[in-house]
Amino acid sequence: MFHFSASSRRHLSTCDERLQRVFKKVIEHYDCTIICGHRGKAAQMLAFENGQSQLQWPDSNHNELPSKAVDVMAYPLDWFDYQRSAHFAGYVLGVAEGMGIKLRWGGDWDRDGQLKDHRFRDYPHFELVDDD
Repeated sequence: MFHFSASSRRHLSTCDERLQRVFKKVIEHYDCTIICGHRGKAAQMLAFENGQSQLQWPDSNHNELPSKAVDVMAYPLDWFDYQRSAHFAGYVLGVAEGMGIKLRWGGDWDRDGQLKDHRFRDYPHFELVDDD
């Protein structure tokens, strides 16, 4: 069984309890690291300016407290292994669905299963979906 580092636990603790439950279940069988939970104003503006977010403060789900979004990647990190990111996302989405929690992944914003129809790809990003 895998476990989160102190840094990952700290980031995850800033997230909505549903996200915490999902990723505590994921880490039992799939090694991953929590990159970011809540983002304050300065961090959100930096993410926007660097092209890592399309939203300015306070419009990102990362800006809520607790955060409604979390950035997570399979460990060890490989920012350019998109197939592995998609595999990991499928695992996460399946775990969440099994728990009755709806998530949106940054590789499939409209949740239609098509990964090539989005200009902005944010593979580490997972966010809660409350409306359907």
